[in-house]
Amino acid sequence: MSVQTETHKFKIKKDDTVEVITGKDKGKRGRILRILRDKDRVVVDGLNLVKKTQRKRKQNDRGGIIEIEAPLHSSNVMIVCKKCGPTRIGYKVEGTAKKRICKKCGEAL
Repeated sequence: MSVQTETHKFKIKKDDTVEVITGKDKGKRGRILRILRDKDRVVVDGLNLVKKTQRKRKQNDRGGIIEIEAPLHSSNVMIVCKKCGPTRIGYKVEGTAKKRICKKCGEAL
């Protein structure tokens, strides 16, 4: 019996502006830095900051506690439309091209 892996198609992409809809950073907006497809998570610039201890690597480096962005689950963010704010994403097929559109106003994202 083989285990079939489910491939999830992300509607959001790198450099999209998103808003966090739940959690400690609810209501904050940021740009997507990385997408972790295998774990259904995204890393958003300046959000979900966690403290991490960092060791000295070289003689002149500084060790200590730094803040880095931790991944958020993709269901906890919504893409932001320039016109109407946080929205869902739809698709519109024009010829062979497939465009992402805002579900509220129909504008291209």
